[in-house]
Amino acid sequence: MNLEKWKSQIARGTLEYCILLMLRKRACYGYEILQKLNQNPMLASTESTVYPLLRRLQNEAYLCATWQDSAQGLPPRKYYALTSTGQQYVEQLSQAWEMLQDAIANMKEGIS
Repeated sequence: MNLEKWKSQIARGTLEYCILLMLRKRACYGYEILQKLNQNPMLASTESTVYPLLRRLQNEAYLCATWQDSAQGLPPRKYYALTSTGQQYVEQLSQAWEMLQDAIANMKEGIS
């Protein structure tokens, strides 16, 4: 496996967590989420990846969505926010992420 494939797999595995972390602070619309992800090359994604993920998270009751009018006559935007179930889920993911980071740090230091 080459480095680019490995990076892609890491990004795919953490994309859900990154989106949920973004939404912990405030609601965001889909394109805004995509733009924030694309500010970091390791997390760069496409609409065909992000929007189905947002729909799945909404179907699993981790997110709720509301339509809000845009300024200057633009079409309304669909804003996504964490539900209380989503808040609990992101906390669980955060704990798992910390455990993973600790395990990797131990491996780097040669501790088993």
